[in-house]
Amino acid sequence: MFELIAVDPNSKARRGRLTTRHGVVETPIFMPVGTQGTVKAVSPAELDSVGAQIILGNTYHLFLRPGMDIIQEFGGLHAFSSWHKPILTDSGGFQVFSLARLRKISDEGVHFQSHIDGAPCFIGPREAMQIQATLGSDIAMLFDECPPYPCEHDYAARSLERTLKWAAICKDVPTPGAKFGIVQGATFPELRRESAEALVSIGFDGYAIGGVSVGEPEEEMLAAIENSEPYLPSKQARYAMGLGTPPQIVEMVARGVDMFDCVLPTRVARNGTAYTAGGTVNLKNAIHANAKGPIEDACACPACVTFSRGYIRHLLKAEEILGLRLVTLHNLHFYLNLMQRIRASIEGGTFQSFRRAFQDGYSRTPVEAVDV
Repeated sequence: MFELIAVDPNSKARRGRLTTRHGVVETPIFMPVGTQGTVKAVSPAELDSVGAQIILGNTYHLFLRPGMDIIQEFGGLHAFSSWHKPILTDSGGFQVFSLARLRKISDEGVHFQSHIDGAPCFIGPREAMQIQATLGSDIAMLFDECPPYPCEHDYAARSLERTLKWAAICKDVPTPGAKFGIVQGATFPELRRESAEALVSIGFDGYAIGGVSVGEPEEEMLAAIENSEPYLPSKQARYAMGLGTPPQIVEMVARGVDMFDCVLPTRVARNGTAYTAGGTVNLKNAIHANAKGPIEDACACPACVTFSRGYIRHLLKAEEILGLRLVTLHNLHFYLNLMQRIRASIEGGTFQSFRRAFQDGYSRTPVEAVDV
């Protein structure tokens, strides 16, 4: 399902193509997060207009609401949500451990109370894959335990042992699409290697690197990628889960990662923050009140083509829904356009110069630091 088209000779950056039941995905790719069957504030047609090729859904949230009976009645998540391109579904493991109340973990799975109404629930490896089969995922993720940061070596080792047992069970549960294994092991290189090698021996269609973006410093995040990637097959897709900022994505592409997802572009948009080539911009700042130009010059997103920064700031300050929708569309376009430029640079043999220019131009601190 994965074709390798080009590799940068001076890094591990890869240009690939992922074929799924609902279409082809050009990689490296960013996947907008549609946790509850929707990418917040935008329609499927708008996602298509900004270049989205594949989105995420979440097993935990959709299992709780609206429930599998309803999803099944509609014929799966594609028909239910009217998104007809590929969908990757997270198995719900991270949400069970981060959101659920009063959870009890065993080798069979996790008993927990719903964060919505406190109802008792259970998800194990079989259940997670069966839910994803009902959703009709193009790519289903195995059910795993995501250890917290920081954690002790013994805890991480026991957690990994359980995750690998679950992986073998997940492999045997039929699903209509592909299955990706998830490398865990916290911050311990030897556990990362053990996890990757064990998953490859079980055999999956692609591999994700999990247990990142859980509160660790950026250097630990990059180390987790570096301690996992060498042990993953070169001819299969690699996915860094829950990452990241634009500079982090560029660096992880350089380390051999093909797929990314992150809530940042939609989450910060709802606070009035826009991504630009120079870094993030707080559009609520008074400096933008009279600005007649777009959020970013030469940007082809729907917000920048039509509206001024001054107007968008007005919408945000007045708490009009259109304001947050426009910034969301801009941010998604920024991320997806970044991936398009990365793909072109790898294929054209200019990734290293693109990487340097992007990192040199991008500020890690907001362009306007203070709201006035």
